[in-house]
Amino acid sequence: MIHQNVKTYKYRVGHNNYIVINIYQSASATAEAGNVLASNAVNVQIMKQLAKQKKRKR
Repeated sequence: MIHQNVKTYKYRVGHNNYIVINIYQSASATAEAGNVLASNAVNVQIMKQLAKQKKRKR
């Protein structure tokens, strides 16, 4: 992996919340002999927080 840039935007339209995730990646691979695979795959996991977890008790 040579370069990775992640930008996250949150939008609210009416009662709906939207999350836009822009991921820019670049990868390169070289070899003197044999095959080489450069992968730009990414795993994204979005988890929703419960309202109870957001509030902290004092």
